[in-house]
Amino acid sequence: MSFCSFKGGEVFKDHFEAGMYVCSKCGHQLFSSRSKFEHSTPWPAFSETILEDSVSKKLEKRGAYKVCCGKCGNGLGHEFLNDGPKRGLSRF
Repeated sequence: MSFCSFKGGEVFKDHFEAGMYVCSKCGHQLFSSRSKFEHSTPWPAFSETILEDSVSKKLEKRGAYKVCCGKCGNGLGHEFLNDGPKRGLSRF
């Protein structure tokens, strides 16, 4: 899962300190640094959310899922299926 991310997410692409990534609008916990991985995009990439309801997803016409904060609805980016650090995982 790769979140093309929360506002200003490109700042965190090369940030690998332990901790939580939260919504820039409401502070809701979204991702743990344990699920972060290197990816060729300019945004940070995560293989999973903290909890299933940390985000909400809506299928768009082009087949990608639009991802929003599960608490306030803030737009986070998109989920890319089968593009994670291991075969079969998603990239947020």
